[in-house]
This record gives sequence, C-alpha cells and structure tokens, in this order.
Amino acid sequence: MRLAAVLLLDTARDLFPGYFAFVMATGVVSIASQLLGMHWVALPLVFVAWTGYAVLWVLTLMRLAFHPRRMAQDLSNHQRAPGFFTIVAGTCVLGTQTAAVTGAAGLAGALWYLGLGLWFLVMYAFFTAVTIRERKPSLADGINGAWLIAAVATQSIVVLKGTLGAAVVPPPAIQFLCLAFFMIGCMLYLAIIPLIFYRLTFVRLGTMDFGPPYWINMGAVAITTLAGSILLLRSGTWPVLAGFTPFLKGFTLFFWAAATWWIPFLIALTLWRYLVRRDRLRYEPTFWGMVFPLGMYTTGTLQLSRALDLPFLAIIPDIVIHIALAGWAVTFIGLVVQILRTINDTRRNALGQGGRGGRGSGSMGP
Repeated sequence: MRLAAVLLLDTARDLFPGYFAFVMATGVVSIASQLLGMHWVALPLVFVAWTGYAVLWVLTLMRLAFHPRRMAQDLSNHQRAPGFFTIVAGTCVLGTQTAAVTGAAGLAGALWYLGLGLWFLVMYAFFTAVTIRERKPSLADGINGAWLIAAVATQSIVVLKGTLGAAVVPPPAIQFLCLAFFMIGCMLYLAIIPLIFYRLTFVRLGTMDFGPPYWINMGAVAITTLAGSILLLRSGTWPVLAGFTPFLKGFTLFFWAAATWWIPFLIALTLWRYLVRRDRLRYEPTFWGMVFPLGMYTTGTLQLSRALDLPFLAIIPDIVIHIALAGWAVTFIGLVVQILRTINDTRRNALGQGGRGGRGSGSMGP
C-alpha cells in the first residue's frame, strides 16, 4: 500500500497537463471504428477510455490537493498550459464515444454539461494567465501546436451536442450555442495558426521542436471538419441552422482541405526528425497528440462525405483507420512499458531507502 501511495503521489506531482489526450485519442479511434462497422474494436476502447479518464482525474485532483503551486506554474507556462485544454476535449470526446458506441445518451449528456463548464474555466484561466504574466517567452520559445487544443476543445463541445441532437432536437438556444461555438473554434484556429506557421518557416528549430504536438495543426482542422459536418447533418431538423447551410458547407470543406494539406508536410517533418536527424524514438505523452489527429481525420472525412453527399471520399477513412489503430496500439504499448518501468523504479528506490534506513538504525545501537 505504501509503495502504491508513493507511486501515485510522484505521478500526480509530475503529471503532464496534456495527458487527457490519451482519452481523446482512444475515444476518437473508437468512434471511427464504430462508424466503419468495427464494433468489436470500438466497444473495448470505451472501457479503456473510461478507465484512463478516471485515473487521470484522480491524479489531477491529487496534484491540485498536494501540489497546487506546480499546477499554478503550469497554467502560466506557455509551453505546458495548453495541455489543460485536453481535460475539456477528453471529457467531450469521451461523451461522444459513449453515445455513439454504447447509446448511453444520459451519461453522455452529463459529460456535455461538465465539458461546457470546464471549457469556461480552462479557456479564460489559460488566456488570462498567459496574458498577465510579467515575463513572457519569445514566440519561438512560447508557442507550438499544442495551443490549437483550445480550438479542439471548443469544437468538441459542438461534436458531442450534435451527436446527441440526432435523437432529441435541442432547444433553439442550444442550437445557437453550438453554432456560436463552431465559429469560436474557427476563430481560435485562424488566430493561432499564423503564429505557428511563422515559427515553423522563419525561426530556426531543433529536432525536439518538431514533436508530436505539431500534429494538432491537422487535428484541430479535422475536428472542425467533423463539427461542421455534424451541424450540416442536423440542419434539416435544427431550425436555427437552416439559414447558415451554404456558409457551413464552404467553411467545412475549407477546413477539411486544410487538414488534408497538413498531412504530407507533417509526415515529412516526422521523417526528417527520426530518419535524417536520427533522434531517438521513445514513448512520450505527447504522442497521443499524434494519434488523435489520425483518428479525427478518419471520422471527420467520413462524416463530411455524408454531409456533402460525396461517397468517393469514404475511401479515405477505410484506409486511414488502419493507420490510426496501428498508431494507437504502438503508443499504448509504449505507455504500458513506461508504467511498468516507473513501478519498477519506484520499488527499487523504496527498497534502497529501506535498506539504508535499516543500516542507519543499526549503527545507532549500543
């Protein structure tokens, strides 16, 4: 029990704020599998996602209780703070997964309200903290693809409510809220991506700067594609959306095209890092930020093909889903290996301290 307590406290102390990306990645791969008829894959991933979500909340609350200063420091850190948006996105993606795979609309609806509340808390805490910070980093040191999780979190609110809205039409006020959140998500992407693109093309970067977070450049527009597609699919039953259909069609296709453009570029940067510069390939929590965009591009493209009645686009999800599943499996194995190593290291440290304690107490005898 003592070893478990030490392990939990140490893990909570050093918890990466963006670890809820594990839930995001697992959830969206499960959703994509369900939409493509692979229920036997989708259902077990619901259990995995819920388990990860519960564990991460326990660790987060422990960190808040025992290490509040570290959390406060992370919140004002330009590099680490965007990771808190994964709490919002993870909550809503989990809700969408729960509704799509298991049909538990009541539970998914509760997660939507939780996600909405967390959105207001994290969104304004983050932007306020980094704005009033006295010492700010340069653009090169302060921004990366993780900032776009703000847009991902915003669109995840739309996706979850739109998924639930297939069965029960929400009130006009909620329909309008979803439309407004879609616009806010688009605004956040269009405001942040020029800074990231400038950093990529005009600032000299090292291999570590081309990490998995840059895949969120694609993931953010992929989930925007999904959100827009779902709104288009609901436009026949959601009266508030009726007048915005032409705009939604054009904007949604624009973001899908942007997501598609990013993929070869991101693959090239990844190959350059690991094959040309021969950086060591090892597990890191940010790899879930690479799996998530692959699953989201699969889901977004499939729903876009339905929303615009373009069946030839459905060929893409049939291919990309296998890449997303392979990426999820490899990253999950890396996570399990990392957990086992952490447990082993903690046990060794505990035994070492116990041995030193025994020798010390013996030397104090008569």
